[in-house]
Amino acid sequence: MKPIYSMINLKAAEVKSGSMRQLKNNRNYRVKTSLFTTIALTGLALTVSAQQSPTDSLEGKKIVLDEVLVQAVRVTKEFPITFSNLNKAEITPRNLGQDIPVLMNFLPAVVTTSDAGAGIGYTGIRVRGSDATRVNVTINGIPYNDAESQGTFWVNMPDFASSTESLQLQRGVGTSTNGAGAFGASLNLLTDAFSEQAYGRISSSIGSFNTLRNNMKFSTGLMNNHFELSGRLSRITSDGYIDRATSELDGYFLQGTYKDENTLIKALLFGGHEVTYQAWNGIDAETLRTNRTFNSAGIYTDENGNTQFYEKEEDNYKQDHFQLHWNETINPSWNANIALHYTRGRGFFEQFKEDDDFATYGFEPLTVNGEIVNTTDLVRRRWLDNDVYGFVTSINHKKENLDLILGGGYNSYKGDHFGEVVWARFASNSNIRDRYYDNNSTKTDFNAYVKANYRLDDKWSVFGDIQYRGVGYEANAADTGLVDDTFNFFNPKAGITFDLNPNHNFYFSYAVANREPNRNDYKNGNPKPERLNDFELGWRYVSPSFQLNANAYYMGYKDQLVLTGELNDVGAPLRENVGDSYRLGLELDANIQLGKQFMLRPNIALSDNKNVDFITQNDDVLQNLGNTHIAFSPSIVAGGILAFAPNDNLQVSLLSKYVGEQYMGNIDSEASVLDSYSQTDFNVQYVIEINSFVKNIALTGLVNNILDQDIVSNGADYGGGYIYYYPQAGINFLLGATVNF
Repeated sequence: MKPIYSMINLKAAEVKSGSMRQLKNNRNYRVKTSLFTTIALTGLALTVSAQQSPTDSLEGKKIVLDEVLVQAVRVTKEFPITFSNLNKAEITPRNLGQDIPVLMNFLPAVVTTSDAGAGIGYTGIRVRGSDATRVNVTINGIPYNDAESQGTFWVNMPDFASSTESLQLQRGVGTSTNGAGAFGASLNLLTDAFSEQAYGRISSSIGSFNTLRNNMKFSTGLMNNHFELSGRLSRITSDGYIDRATSELDGYFLQGTYKDENTLIKALLFGGHEVTYQAWNGIDAETLRTNRTFNSAGIYTDENGNTQFYEKEEDNYKQDHFQLHWNETINPSWNANIALHYTRGRGFFEQFKEDDDFATYGFEPLTVNGEIVNTTDLVRRRWLDNDVYGFVTSINHKKENLDLILGGGYNSYKGDHFGEVVWARFASNSNIRDRYYDNNSTKTDFNAYVKANYRLDDKWSVFGDIQYRGVGYEANAADTGLVDDTFNFFNPKAGITFDLNPNHNFYFSYAVANREPNRNDYKNGNPKPERLNDFELGWRYVSPSFQLNANAYYMGYKDQLVLTGELNDVGAPLRENVGDSYRLGLELDANIQLGKQFMLRPNIALSDNKNVDFITQNDDVLQNLGNTHIAFSPSIVAGGILAFAPNDNLQVSLLSKYVGEQYMGNIDSEASVLDSYSQTDFNVQYVIEINSFVKNIALTGLVNNILDQDIVSNGADYGGGYIYYYPQAGINFLLGATVNF
């Protein structure tokens, strides 16, 4: 939970010009060092296990049974869509407690960051410069993005990677799916497939910053050829790299499966409880130079004038998800899927406020020792209590040259936002459990789509996709005002694919996406919905030892809600409409087999991201700055791995990521440049085969940032020189052991 309901103004300290000059002088050195390390290790992969089952044609692998749950939202190489896949074998060697965005860090055009600086707690992801609010996320086809903020808070589902079978990241608009429109990418996750064999698994990992992760998994295997029950319990604790950025995370996953020749039914219950000390304030340039781990959250001065930190300046949030899926194979050509879902979320952000005004809380002034008192120290909790329910459905017809999907869904959200004072030095006329604000919001989201891929002959196929989406949103908060908006969106998509031969594949697609504002946008004024026209042109080459994906794209926006560089009082990014803007880019990624033991998977994303004729207000005067860079959109992102597997039991990988410099605002201020950086990680896994009651033991090691670079992966620019940075940890490690029964 990163509560989205507002309230305080961050106390920004003035950026010192001398420290800014110091940072600028160091920039060229860091750029050269970062670029060198990345070029030396150009490539992408998460483990050498990506070598398994190489494909020598464009047909790809056959869909396993559980993948019918995501066939309505996933694509293959036969579709004119730009995408990347990750499976469990690729995720496992690096899965030592860090969040899913961190595990995706080495995919093309992906940039990740962590509030606590070490990948545990609040983490974020950007794809092609678009932040997490613009990445449509589904879990088994069920929308996961928060209905109001549109963000994805992985901290609410700790250790979820341990229950993920595979994921697909579609860059650009992608195909129609459930939930909020994709303005940068779509990410869909498939949870654990059912297991025919019973198993048990115990995993533990330890690491820097007192990080400890324990989990237990089990499966009964397929009983009576029809039933399986499986589950997971996890606990992760970490002190974080940033001061007091602690995390206490508990997660669970329970799944029941029934299958026969034509039917697959899965019931899932999963979720988590997170308690995280906040680290969303960032630090100014002088502090970055002298005290990188400083955290101002919870700071106050006691009665003796001593600086103190409130020990419970933290998020405390629980979220539970229920999903029921039923897939039925009607005949060899038709199958249908329907899923019901319900999500329950509740929790609060607790905060110490020093010398705060009575008026904020409806307190009456007091007379104490003959003096009027109208301020007080206090502790408050800001609550978010919400429910989401709905259904998604699809029917698929696949025969000969036609692959046809009809689908849609309905989702309803109700959120209660309220605040309580739980302690006050002077409580005035208040009573326990009084609410100093109390508002609610509702949102409905209905969508219906039809999409088809039709093969014209052995070489040509065409793709069409039409979606209608209707959204209704109501809110009554003081900061949003009365909101009662309805949006009707029509999102067409079309494309063509040409198979030159079994190894070469070319595609072109055009897609339209429309998207409604989020809750924070209403707080900033009267926002407009956004519109995106996305053009994708790609080439895929596949052979046994070499695979290459190349694509060029143009994403033209109307009224795009771009990041301003500012954050609100709970760390959520603020946005504003701009007239016209675009993202133009080229992405390359490859998988190169170097003999039997080595593998290289390079990727690079080059882009130009601009606001067209950007107008800003300077001293109450409107000023046209011409074309300016879109905030947080680096023009180069590259990644890489060199992987070595001398035998089936040992895997060694060296991974590197480079992110070019980026602006933290939209006015091209040189003071607002976030420097380029690179990160190089070392990953090793060794499996000891036992083949008795204990089948094997897997030992895993991960050393992050082995070159100990000073990485700043995120920032905030409030204007007027108030610029803040979010440093990441230097060299740090995680060690794990998994016992399989």
